[in-house]
Amino acid sequence: MSGSLWLKPPSTETPLPAIPRPRREQVPGGPRPGHAGAPAATTDRGPAAPAGSTAARTTGTAPGADRAKAPGPSTAHGVRPAPAVGAPVPAGGPTFVAGHPPPAAGAPVPPHPGPLADDPLDELASRLGGLVAVAVHPDEIAAVLESDGMTDDHIRLTYGRADSFALAEDLYARVERRHPAPEAPPDGAWHTGLAGCLLRGLVFALPGLAYVLAAPLLAGDQGRFGLPGGTVPLLAGAVTGWVWNQALAHRAYTWLGLGDRPAAARTLLLGAPAGALAGTAVALAAAAPGETPAALFAAGQSLYLAAATVLLVLGRERALLGALAPLAGAVPAFRWDLPDLLRAGLLLTALTASVTLAGLVLAPGARRRAAGRGGPPRAASLPYGLFGLGSGLLVLQAGVGGTPVSGAGAVIALTLSMGPAEWLLHRFRGESLTRLRTQSTAREFRRAVTGTLVLCLGGYLAVLVGLTLAVTLAWPGAPWPTGPRLVTLLLLGTVLWLGLLLQAFGAVLSAAAVCLLAAATQALQPAAGPVAAGGAAAVLTVLTCVLLARPTAHRA
Repeated sequence: MSGSLWLKPPSTETPLPAIPRPRREQVPGGPRPGHAGAPAATTDRGPAAPAGSTAARTTGTAPGADRAKAPGPSTAHGVRPAPAVGAPVPAGGPTFVAGHPPPAAGAPVPPHPGPLADDPLDELASRLGGLVAVAVHPDEIAAVLESDGMTDDHIRLTYGRADSFALAEDLYARVERRHPAPEAPPDGAWHTGLAGCLLRGLVFALPGLAYVLAAPLLAGDQGRFGLPGGTVPLLAGAVTGWVWNQALAHRAYTWLGLGDRPAAARTLLLGAPAGALAGTAVALAAAAPGETPAALFAAGQSLYLAAATVLLVLGRERALLGALAPLAGAVPAFRWDLPDLLRAGLLLTALTASVTLAGLVLAPGARRRAAGRGGPPRAASLPYGLFGLGSGLLVLQAGVGGTPVSGAGAVIALTLSMGPAEWLLHRFRGESLTRLRTQSTAREFRRAVTGTLVLCLGGYLAVLVGLTLAVTLAWPGAPWPTGPRLVTLLLLGTVLWLGLLLQAFGAVLSAAAVCLLAAATQALQPAAGPVAAGGAAAVLTVLTCVLLARPTAHRA
């Protein structure tokens, strides 16, 4: 047939090698059968005929039939009678049961029954037990057998299996599974100490003392939009700096994740001055006549934000804390009036120290160029800048009059809480990785991760309430938070923490969209602040539960 293949039908049984027949033991020193001097063998019917005689050809006995039976008399039925009392029983001789014919002439003599031999498969399972117990599929065992040099012929001869795959399936079924528990990951980016995060929270909040020192210098007439004079250029410069530096920090952290610290330093060297210039330009453009001091302060604020971004990304929190030490002189300003020259001197000292330290840290990056790779795409950092814009607007609206949560106390509490918030984010990440190793089903993992999420979020909100009460007690003249204000503050804290959590897991675009929508709603309708914060918290909670309940979201 044209185009057809004639295939040989497969055999139904796997041929096994022939088993050698056992030989009859010879008496030491005695003559061999068929040799001269050997006694003539007898049969049940009398003496055997000589080889080649007519009787031998007539009876049809095959050569070697003289070894088929042990010599001795027999009955008419061909069954050997029992030996007489006291007669010796031939050792190893065949025994036939009455009523059954003896084996045909020339058939092999069955061996004497004895104890069963050990199964070689048991010995192989014992030798390879450690490898077989951790295998997840028989093919893994087959690969081990083949790498051990076992051929199919050896497997058929030794273990009576067709090939390595059949032997692997038997071993897989015979040995119990004993998968070892995965080792705990070493301390890394998601295992950090509480002290370091608290230090970062303190560094985040200390610049707020600069506003206390600069308050008399910025005092002026009533500003626009019902805000104090100079507020608009300050807010414009601050928001611009937050957006720019958030995106810049993401790009630098990406370089650090790739193991290229010089490239990260060069990114900061180019991006930080550009961010400072952008913030200054926006502040000057937003300043109205008579708000020049506020615009100059906003320029210094943009320069500090750029320097702080460099130091924080490169892990120099302690150096930044030392640079901000002069701002501690603002503490007496809560009770007494300080000279304007002293206020300006403290501000310039802190700013100069921060910029100088940032320049010293970036000096190696200026001397060493980045690697030849193109690096991460710049567009990938844009969502992080948008998230910085949305979260920054929410925090600013918490401290501006006209919203349920007003006053500098709420802003300071939110800023200080960023340190514990960061530690709880690390804690959640570490606990989720632990659950990923220890839980065996997706349902158990989902339940465990949800419980960890509730504990971490509840811990952050408890810290936020405690900081709010502490700031209220320490701040002279700060209003005591009422129930609605405290609830709105907790909703805002929920939005910020869940947004940071989604950003850490790569869902930054969703978090940025929710924060921007909530900030726009509060800006258009300040009375709808609690509703906007509650809606944003609910949406982010659903997104977090849907995303982080999947085990694949936690795999690095």
